[in-house]
Amino acid sequence: MHKQCFVTGGSGFIGQHLVASLTRNGHPVTLLLRSPAALPALRGQVDRLGGNGQLLGAVTGDLGKPGLGLDAAAREQVRQAAVVFHLGAQFAWGLSVAQARQVNVEGALAVAELAASQASRLLLAGGFMLANHEHLRRLGIDLQAPSRTDWATVYRRIGAYEGSKLEAHFKVLARMSELNAELTVVHPATVCGHSRSGHILPAQPLAGLIGNLAGGLLGAIPGSPAHWLPLVSVDFLAELLRVAAFDQEQAGQEILALDARTPNLHGMLQQLAQTLGVSAPSRHLPIPLLRWLLKIPGLPRLLRTEPESLDFIQTTRFDTAATQALAQRHQLLWPDIAQALQATARYLVNEQLSRD
Repeated sequence: MHKQCFVTGGSGFIGQHLVASLTRNGHPVTLLLRSPAALPALRGQVDRLGGNGQLLGAVTGDLGKPGLGLDAAAREQVRQAAVVFHLGAQFAWGLSVAQARQVNVEGALAVAELAASQASRLLLAGGFMLANHEHLRRLGIDLQAPSRTDWATVYRRIGAYEGSKLEAHFKVLARMSELNAELTVVHPATVCGHSRSGHILPAQPLAGLIGNLAGGLLGAIPGSPAHWLPLVSVDFLAELLRVAAFDQEQAGQEILALDARTPNLHGMLQQLAQTLGVSAPSRHLPIPLLRWLLKIPGLPRLLRTEPESLDFIQTTRFDTAATQALAQRHQLLWPDIAQALQATARYLVNEQLSRD
């Protein structure tokens, strides 16, 4: 049965692949766009990703505006959505707290209230660090009563982008509970390119890491041999988002989209280096020392590495049994993450060659 969907963040990397998956399976999609003039190009991109661009429409709006900036006609257009997918966020290192909160917290709450008001299920994209409870407690988040959290302290410790994503998660959960509305949360790991084509956008953190490796800017491996950067390929993530949104058993659930077979950071860099034809670093640099070095003015820009990004490199391992069961129930196959990494590296090299 084909169901109407409303998607924020549909022009982004994950969003493009989600919309391709939804329309490929016959679900009409309405996007929230600041500029409707972008719709024809997005339709073409969705077609190239294997979707059906003709099933794609848009309303004019903005996560940074009250009520999402939707007029009455736009609200009527999205009212029939069975599922509201909220992927939209302002992503950048070094955001001000005010910038991050306006879009990532207040915008998320506005999307939640819209979904609840029209009895749509909300599918919220979170982040895998929300499954690391020890990390959250270190930041000062009160997991028993999140409303008691001193969010100003959290922002100072982790930065505005990640702080706003964490605050949005807990506030949306609380608001949807108050409104007795249906919510499913998917927590993606760091997103790898498409497992076959390697398609990835250059602003993605993994693309930046690959660029640093290719450019000889990665002289050491951050962390220890136990550190890793958990990954999920974008095509598998898109399919998981789709099936979770329409699976009634997933109402009220939080799903961890993370490939437990991701190699440690050393192994991952070796695989990438072999594909790129460069040398991989072999020495390790402790995270606290690297964090201290990145406080030196100008060094983050020189190394193209932001201190905020270091929190995603960790030693924690995660329980993905529930995700494995969900994937099996819907006959989703996990792509080979090593092949996905190789495809991503080749895609970025080819993109760079075409630009040059």
